[in-house]
Amino acid sequence: MTQRNKAITKKIQDTLTPEKVLQDLMDGNQRFLNSKAITVDTKTLISQTATAQHPKAIILSCIDARVPVEILFDQTIGDVFVTRIAGNFENSDILGGMEFACKITGSKLVLVLGHEDCGAIKAACNEVKMGNITAMLSNITPAIEQTKKEVKLDVSHKNFIKQTAKNNVLLTIKRVREKSPILKELEEKGKIKIVGGFYKTATGKVSLL
Repeated sequence: MTQRNKAITKKIQDTLTPEKVLQDLMDGNQRFLNSKAITVDTKTLISQTATAQHPKAIILSCIDARVPVEILFDQTIGDVFVTRIAGNFENSDILGGMEFACKITGSKLVLVLGHEDCGAIKAACNEVKMGNITAMLSNITPAIEQTKKEVKLDVSHKNFIKQTAKNNVLLTIKRVREKSPILKELEEKGKIKIVGGFYKTATGKVSLL
């Protein structure tokens, strides 16, 4: 079995393209599905990344405990930035993190990852009102409104919720481009890609949107 004992360096990062990084993540998901994850020499990787990091991607994911980002893409120490928030939507802080990852640190890919059976999406569809959760869920409202235009189902129907989760990813990507001239310019110049994915909690598979 292959063992990872070399962290991503600046030299290695410079050879990567957005397309190669995306393919690497999808290949990692396939290894995860096949229970063939690469073994890792963690002690060596910790030592190599102690004073510097050159991740190839930043992934925006939900906080859901069933969506362990590094594991499901078979990534390890120093490989990817991960930012997590219930409902995997953007805000100014998250956008700042994305800009830091791509413009300053050289990451090649922004991946917004949604998932099926998302509690935040369900709660937003059911108009849950509770403390700070209320304001958080309001970020998902645009996706709900989009889904209402596309399907004639009750908002609590599982297919309505699933479509809303996918729309939420796509609308988040749209807003990332609108709200971050830095990321938009990097993408237009081909230096990065901004893409969406959807994780099936029932199978572990990631599909691109």
